[in-house]
Amino acid sequence: MTPTTEKFGNLRPTNPAILEWVTHTASLTQPDVIFWCDGSEAEKNYLLEQSIQQNILQPLNQTKWPGGYYHRSHPNDVARVEQCTYICTETAEEAGPTNNWADPKEMYQKLYGLLKGSMRGRTMFVVPYLMGPPGSPLSKVGIELTDSLYVVLNMRIMTRMGEVAYRHITEENGFNRGTHSTLDCHPERRFICHFPADNAIISVGSGYGGNALLGKKCLALRIGSALGRRWGWMAEHMLLLCVESPEGEKSYIAAAFPSACGKTNFAMLIPPKSFEGWKITTVGDDIAWMRPGPNGRLYAINPESGYFGVVPGTNMQSNPNAMRSMEKDTLFTNVAITPDGDVWWEGKDNPPPKDLLDWKGNPWDPKSGEKAAHPNSRFTAPMYNNPVLAKEADSPKGVPIDAIIFGGRRATTMPLVFEAFNWTHGVYIGATVGSETTAAAVGVMGQVRRDPMAMLPFCGYNMGSYFRHWLNMRHHIAILPRIFHVNWFRKDTEGNFLWPGFGENMRVLKWIVQRCKNTIGAIEAPIGWMPRYQDLDWKGLPEITPEKFAQLMKIDTKEWLHELMLQDELFMKIYTTLPKELVYQRELLIARL
Repeated sequence: MTPTTEKFGNLRPTNPAILEWVTHTASLTQPDVIFWCDGSEAEKNYLLEQSIQQNILQPLNQTKWPGGYYHRSHPNDVARVEQCTYICTETAEEAGPTNNWADPKEMYQKLYGLLKGSMRGRTMFVVPYLMGPPGSPLSKVGIELTDSLYVVLNMRIMTRMGEVAYRHITEENGFNRGTHSTLDCHPERRFICHFPADNAIISVGSGYGGNALLGKKCLALRIGSALGRRWGWMAEHMLLLCVESPEGEKSYIAAAFPSACGKTNFAMLIPPKSFEGWKITTVGDDIAWMRPGPNGRLYAINPESGYFGVVPGTNMQSNPNAMRSMEKDTLFTNVAITPDGDVWWEGKDNPPPKDLLDWKGNPWDPKSGEKAAHPNSRFTAPMYNNPVLAKEADSPKGVPIDAIIFGGRRATTMPLVFEAFNWTHGVYIGATVGSETTAAAVGVMGQVRRDPMAMLPFCGYNMGSYFRHWLNMRHHIAILPRIFHVNWFRKDTEGNFLWPGFGENMRVLKWIVQRCKNTIGAIEAPIGWMPRYQDLDWKGLPEITPEKFAQLMKIDTKEWLHELMLQDELFMKIYTTLPKELVYQRELLIARL
């Protein structure tokens, strides 16, 4: 059947490179229809109608969730699949030992074989999208060809989709070519492949967000990190927030945490009542693109326009701003649902309602021991729903970064907060970040997994070269951000958390901001600069006594020497490309301990 153009697809580009690529992909995949997406409201309404008719989406109770819809994915397709994710570079060394590598020519051949005729009987949607604010020199254009209505509707939320993307294509900037087909969602035919040299992505066999929304982890981080290395900028798995003092002075923070470490909660933090006049606003909750600005500062943008957040555990106590962000125009995936169109998940404010259907669509029995919502169930919401969205979120210039924070989930060893001595020491701190696995993660409960800069699954090239790029950036940034490490999860000998977390993290954040302004003290410790008890604002939190603070900040030499041994595992894995500066930093730390 000859593909035809759908009536709502009115945005057909004139760029010959785009037309040639779309025509070639259509001849390979053989869709019945080519739908040129334009990002209009009329198009959105049409696609929603089609999604309901095809049982892809289910309307929620529009009184409780206006503009809300529900999607249930294939049971074997509920998360990112690192084992199926490949970096396809000319040599295996370019990808590095922490990535799955494949020869580009061989992988293209395999993928074209899987894509052949894959869209027969389906529609191929041409989705032009912009990552980043319009007019920003850091923004990038992508075009995703997909046979998934669910992907199109998510991309509408997560990116700036439509004509604005075509306007940003230049000869220098070009565009990312992304091809996606769900095939039959069989795990053996699931490949998420990145071709950095070609600025291209091909994803087959999955409809899950991180594997199928090609602007997110695929372009924003794996391809983005490779482009950043080539052109002198950084693509990082970091939230961005603004701290505003009662006097109106603003500071901007970038922070990288592995999963299950409270990243979204931190991005939308609400200060304690005792911090009257202090404000936290959200620039971004997941990804930061950063480059040196003309005034010597490091500037960052959030390339996304929506939140693709994990739902379980989110409630009005843990993250009220996230709850408010999903109140309208939100897609829910793999949560539990009631017959009258309400949604529920573990950790929601209310107890589970009666007659609940679980994420697989089966009647849920609370006594079964099974989760009603999948642990990785998601919400996709426009960032403009966030009541504390920063005014700077759409700034083409971006925001100047004052501090970079790394952190992980550690029951022992790591203190509440410390500051790096300098940029190189800070890179070492980021390169050695570790976090304990949780019940929802693969691995032994409590086992420390190395996740440098929270980028291990997302770096599009050799991790040792990635560390080198971080070190080299200090030559291009005149006013370097200060680097810190935090740990909200330290426990006492009885297994109780020593720190209350959530909004109380503002106390640590205030010290960090003050350190950047040189208005507060610290003491020199073997691992970095650390606050004294009197350096933090304890108003309204009398339960943190000097004795408890000492527990939070304790440096146990034996634990740290064990920590240094654990760091060796990653360093030895990438030793051929590991910058010698990081080896020296390790030796200096041993000497100080």
